[in-house]
Amino acid sequence: MFGEGYSIGQTILALFMHLIPVYIVLAALAVAWRWEWIGTVLFTGLGIFYIVMAWGRFPLLTYVLISGPAFVLAALFLANWVYRKELRTA
Repeated sequence: MFGEGYSIGQTILALFMHLIPVYIVLAALAVAWRWEWIGTVLFTGLGIFYIVMAWGRFPLLTYVLISGPAFVLAALFLANWVYRKELRTA
């Protein structure tokens, strides 16, 4: 993107476009920080969305490496939601 000969405006637009997934994950994290069960749903959905959108383009390991952290975060938010009362009384 930076070495393609774009103007400054085109480079900024391309950079913003490539960072949209990061902004989506940050928005999901901001919501999940307050409501753990929504974080479970959001991160599970993001992981499934990536697998569905990219299916058949990459080896299986790619899906595990990219969607795997979203599923781990979903599991952690679920565990925090289930054990919330015990965590706060300790």
